[in-house]
Amino acid sequence: MVGIGPGARNEISQRALDALKRSETIVGYKLYVDLIKDIIGGKQVIATAMRKEIERVEQAIQEALSGKIVSVISSGDPGVYGMAGLVLEVVSRGNIDLPIEIITGIPAANAAAAVLGAPLMHDYAVISLSDLLTPWVTIERRVKCAAEADFVIVLYNPKSSQRDWQIEKTAHIILQYKSSSTPVGIVKGASREDESVIITTLDKMTSFSIDMTTVVIIGNSTTFQYHDYMITRRGYQL
Repeated sequence: MVGIGPGARNEISQRALDALKRSETIVGYKLYVDLIKDIIGGKQVIATAMRKEIERVEQAIQEALSGKIVSVISSGDPGVYGMAGLVLEVVSRGNIDLPIEIITGIPAANAAAAVLGAPLMHDYAVISLSDLLTPWVTIERRVKCAAEADFVIVLYNPKSSQRDWQIEKTAHIILQYKSSSTPVGIVKGASREDESVIITTLDKMTSFSIDMTTVVIIGNSTTFQYHDYMITRRGYQL
């Protein structure tokens, strides 16, 4: 299980690079495989489209059981909305005796936070707005609780061509608990060539372009903007 980070080649760890070079087979979502095609060279590649995660895992396990060294890749970190959990679920369900190594990567939330400055300096909650695997009623409750508790909130999968209302609903919920002037960072394609960064306020958040490559970071009651930086106070008495 290899985390390839948010996208930039220089943000892939040496441990991950070594694992990819040792591997005989690379398995992953096609978009992510394309990000490392210059690294994996002529290795066997099993790449499929979105929503084919179970099939990919089953193929990867079969390849590994045949004696091959297999890397299942995830963008960011494999244990953060990645493939590590699914691989372990399938292996445990089938009681399969297979050695598994999980190699961490920089999560998109951390890559976005670094671009913005220091928005995650205090307690924060990470919530995916995708309701493909989680019922919206559950997501909605988590958003409400995080906002009510004054967490910094990181939103993954905020909007897609088929899911365009969840971000509006989320903003409406959060505005019931946070000030409309709360700083919000919108980072699209963190560390990639097409990276874009916007710092705005909660009441204006949904007026900007947001898609599946975007991470949205909503501050807490201590978060402020200084020049091009978004900063959440840790509590030091200055």
